[in-house]
Amino acid sequence: MITQYRRSVCVSFSSDDWLICSELETTATLYQKEPDRFHLLLTEPPVDAGSPTTCQSAVITTPRLLWVDFSPYRATVTMQGSSRFSYRHRFEPGVFGLSRYCLQDEQSALTQEFLLRNFTRNLHMKGHPYPQFLLLEYDLWTDRMPLGRYLLQVEVQP
Repeated sequence: MITQYRRSVCVSFSSDDWLICSELETTATLYQKEPDRFHLLLTEPPVDAGSPTTCQSAVITTPRLLWVDFSPYRATVTMQGSSRFSYRHRFEPGVFGLSRYCLQDEQSALTQEFLLRNFTRNLHMKGHPYPQFLLLEYDLWTDRMPLGRYLLQVEVQP
């Protein structure tokens, strides 16, 4: 397995239906698993967990990892850590995939899990021999109700 350390990346997430727009610039590790299949690993920066109703805020210092396993034909996005929230999305163009969310109770070790469906409208990857751009456009669904259209972009600096 070929490994490329310390690539600068820009990850942006937005919604066509909601006022959601988030962008993250950081460094990541890019692994090449096969000629057209890659694995990108990055650590989420600290999250401000303060409540808007209180004056105090806390910073969650437990690192959470974001894995993006992708090829021109499918992608899996996983966020995991020792926090109370994790997820995994599976994407394939023109197919309904699964989005699995896990929530852990603060006082106990009980974990609740729920599934949503996603429909991948577009999966586009460019760059050779290493990817420089990944675009995912998808709709999120619960049963038969749409929950919005989303766009995930990953730019990898050479």
